Amino acid sequence: MSRYPAVPEGIAFGGDYNPEQWPAEVQEEDVRLMREAGVTLVSLGVFSWVQTEPREGVYEFGWLDAIVDRLHDAGISVNLGTPTAAPPAWFSRAYPDAFPVTREGVRVGAGGRQHACSSHPAFRAASARLAERLAERYGDHPAVVMWHVHNEYGAPLGECYCAASTAAWRLWLRRRHEDLDALNAAWGTAFWGQRYGDWEEIDAPRWSHTVVNPAQRLDYARFASEEHLSHYRLQRDILRRTGKPVTTNFAGTVNCKSMDLWRWAPELDVIANDHYLNGEQPDNHIWLSMSADLSRSLAGGEPWMLMEHSTGAISWQARGIAKRPGEMRRNSLAHVARGSDSVLFFQWRASRSGAEKWHSAMLPHGGTGTRIWQDVVALGADVRRLAPVRGGRVTAEVAVAWDWESYWALELEWRPTGDLAFRERVDAFYEALWREHVTVDFVHPSADVSAYKVVVLPSSYLLTEGSAKNLQRYVEGGGHLLVSYFSGVVDEHDTVHEGPYPGALRELLGLSVEEFHPLREHETVTLTGGGTGRVWSERVHLVGARAEQHFADGPDAGHPAYTSHDFGAGTARYLAAGLTPAGLRPLLGALLDRAGVSRPRDLPENLELVRRGAHTFLINHGPAPATVTGLSGTDLLTGAPFTGDVPPGGVAVVAPTQE
Repeated sequence: MSRYPAVPEGIAFGGDYNPEQWPAEVQEEDVRLMREAGVTLVSLGVFSWVQTEPREGVYEFGWLDAIVDRLHDAGISVNLGTPTAAPPAWFSRAYPDAFPVTREGVRVGAGGRQHACSSHPAFRAASARLAERLAERYGDHPAVVMWHVHNEYGAPLGECYCAASTAAWRLWLRRRHEDLDALNAAWGTAFWGQRYGDWEEIDAPRWSHTVVNPAQRLDYARFASEEHLSHYRLQRDILRRTGKPVTTNFAGTVNCKSMDLWRWAPELDVIANDHYLNGEQPDNHIWLSMSADLSRSLAGGEPWMLMEHSTGAISWQARGIAKRPGEMRRNSLAHVARGSDSVLFFQWRASRSGAEKWHSAMLPHGGTGTRIWQDVVALGADVRRLAPVRGGRVTAEVAVAWDWESYWALELEWRPTGDLAFRERVDAFYEALWREHVTVDFVHPSADVSAYKVVVLPSSYLLTEGSAKNLQRYVEGGGHLLVSYFSGVVDEHDTVHEGPYPGALRELLGLSVEEFHPLREHETVTLTGGGTGRVWSERVHLVGARAEQHFADGPDAGHPAYTSHDFGAGTARYLAAGLTPAGLRPLLGALLDRAGVSRPRDLPENLELVRRGAHTFLINHGPAPATVTGLSGTDLLTGAPFTGDVPPGGVAVVAPTQE
């Protein structure tokens, strides 16, 4: 259950604030300009470990006291960070073995951030001491409304292979497998003579000249995620004694491959996400929506926090593409539409030095005369007007399965084709649904999905027997399931399910797959319904299912490509080809209609429509005006009656007329 902070009221507005980079007179100007922009919440102290603890065991809080008090006097709330993502030089000198080590054996150096291993005892002890001192000092301060632990766990290095990690790994394996016989069975160590006779024989799965045991690699991914989570819990449990909510910021839910966020989510009082738009990606607003939907899903439908996004260019991308006029506003309000109760940026004031000096900010280098500043002030006013939206829930009738363990397993080496990618199929299905104006939730395959009219499995290569039974119950109860190729083929140990493919789903889908036929680079196949696919084809045999479409060409020409199988009161469908989003839309449209999924009709494709509570968000991503019929009420952003028209690049948030 979310413990979203009660203060500030309405939709929080602000961002990362790093006053330690500036002299006192600039800090005073910051607060004045924050008030002008309508800032209500800042993340403070996220990278200030050396300012807070300049020498080991010596703490200096006077500088931070002054800033927290100044913000409080201005009515600005604080999300206070534990700065453990930026270990000081003294720590690195005192504990050189705390530096992370890559899988290739390269020890990470200093001069950046995230350069301490989450398993290292000295790092954990120093983190706990720092959290204790911060809790003692600021736990009762009225400006501090929540705590922010660390920063973007797992980015950029999710797995560490140092000595401390290896020792922790062996302990983790003992807890998970209990005895070596169980471990050897789970890892299939009879293959290549890998059987272990002592726990100390087990090393971390370092880089080797050939492929390392995939079950061992999969377990190590689990272990690494859990070690970061353990480091988070260590600080969280200390900070929770203050009675204030605690969170950490995910490094982009859809891009954070190294952390199993389904396991993380229950440990956070509030789900917080960082989303950075890929300026070069076509239709990048679709992937923004996907990130927001996944964040809301991790929150169990409760309000979540957009902890960081950008006002414009992003310095660490290959090209710092500036946002076009109106794009920042659309980006921000799209997150709110999909459940965020905050609009926060990195960062407040653009840095003059350091690695991110070319990263955009709320207050650019050019100051208050810039377009970005004017847009920030205008957005602050918009956010204030959206206060009635706070707490509203987004409901969805369609669920898309997302499983980090399957993500990890699928993308290990020596799969049937190197073109297999977890995100490729998920993205394709999500884009097709987005263009059909369908709002989706993301779910783990083991979750209760009984409330959804349609469930889609785009990429469930790894599927446990328990999850398969869960999906079987869903279909038996009247649900509509759509499964994409190469799903349900291995269990939690990356062991192929017994019998013909698709193993765990064979009975539910009413078919078997004799052989996979990956396609050559740039090769495509066509279905009899007209859709075009790439990457994949396979030889499907019907065992109770019926063929809805066949392969029209390619290695499986004439054989089933899209099937359906009535099972209990519902239907399970299978798609054996990698259709493009355009090819998926007719199939999905027919399925949505059959399942009775409600969605707006006759809308321009680039008009995003999302209902959050009683409010309807309309975001026009296209170059032409859009007209919506059958919707009346007041536009919260203008205060005027909604006319049905949304200008190019415009946004409307319609509140129903009060009777």
